[in-house]
This record gives sequence, structure tokens and C-alpha cells, in this order.
Amino acid sequence: MEISMPLEIVNNMPWVWLTIAVIMTVIEGLTMGLTTVWLAIAALISMILAFFIPSTTLQITVFLVLSIIMLLFTRPIAVKKMKLGKERTNSDRMIGMKGIVQIPVSQDNPGQVKVGGQIWTARPEDKEKKYTVDEQVQVIRIEGVTLIVGNSAE
Repeated sequence: MEISMPLEIVNNMPWVWLTIAVIMTVIEGLTMGLTTVWLAIAALISMILAFFIPSTTLQITVFLVLSIIMLLFTRPIAVKKMKLGKERTNSDRMIGMKGIVQIPVSQDNPGQVKVGGQIWTARPEDKEKKYTVDEQVQVIRIEGVTLIVGNSAE
């Protein structure tokens, strides 16, 4: 079933696809979500197809199929490579670093640990564990502005 379109639009389909590609690229530039870029690529491929095959049904089908395939399969790979979604902070770099206890650390009384030349409030990961002054610990994770520390794997 061929979609019936006015001849002016059929003759200008490459321009229609180019316009869609430009609009999708602008939207992608504004959102940076790696979503509409795939629609822009599919529109460009449909534009090239429009020069050789005048069937608007085929062009639209190619656009839709390519868009879906790229969104489902290519986007997750690109997102993972670009590490979108999780913004690492400077404090995240401390995970895995070793520190020296300055004030005893226990679950009941959060103490202080010196890591990378800075003093941080710290709590033990193991709620039963207590760390004494000058004991070496390792940063396991960060909760707010408090380091969660564990035994240092020397």
C-alpha cells in the first residue's frame, strides 16, 4: 500500500529528511541524551534513499526500522562508552584509597580519618569494628560527607 502524497512533497523528500535530521541534531545538542542523534542518522540515511527510490512508504519504513534498531542496540553501547548518567565527583576518586585514623572510628562514635591530606568524618563499614588512632584503613564508599571505611588490604 503506497502512501498517497502530493507530487511536490515526493519530489522534495530528500529536503524533508534533511530538515528532520537537522531538527533532531539541534534537539540532541540541547539535550545531550544520545536519543535523537539516532533519529538524525536514520533521517540522513532516508534522505540518501530518497534520491534513488521515490517510494515514501519505503523511506518511512527504513527511517522507523533504523531508528528503533539504533535506539535499542547502539544507544546502550554509546551511553556505556560515554558513561552518561553518573557524574563522578572528586570525592568518588577517594574510594579505594588508604587513610590514617586521627580520632578513633566506631559505629557509635564516628571518628576522623586523614585521606589525601584531608580530614574526613568516618564510620566503619562493619558495624562491630573499631579503628584506633594511627591505624590504616581503606575507603569503601562515601555517604554524603562521611567516609565508610574498612580494613586496609596492605
